[in-house]
Amino acid sequence: MEITYDLSAINDVAKQLIESATHKIILFYGDLGAGKTTLIKSLVEQLGSNDTVSSPTFSILNEYLGKNDESILHFDLYRLKTEEEAYDLGIEEYLQRDCWKFIEWPERINIFDQYDVHSAKIISLNENSRCLYFI
Repeated sequence: MEITYDLSAINDVAKQLIESATHKIILFYGDLGAGKTTLIKSLVEQLGSNDTVSSPTFSILNEYLGKNDESILHFDLYRLKTEEEAYDLGIEEYLQRDCWKFIEWPERINIFDQYDVHSAKIISLNENSRCLYFI
């Protein structure tokens, strides 16, 4: 699926992704500033969370509570220096949990081929417009 959108419509895009998803792991690709975290914030909100969503750049993982106290996991793997750091974090156990998992910079580790995942690539067209490729 390809969606070109203005940032003012990001909540509609998030709803569409949730409705289209057949897997609960979404890998987010895109350059710095492309809008990965912005879209994830909207996804977390659409899943019923009232938590403040921020990029887990330094903590690697943030966990939010959605409706019915369901966990939503948000990973930012940008700062990983080695794949071993992800395993030390317990990423395999997190990936096996039955909850939504949104992962920025998944190309930093080589583990996702053994899971059912969606890929979301975001390309910044200009200051307010993005193109999203979702498979």
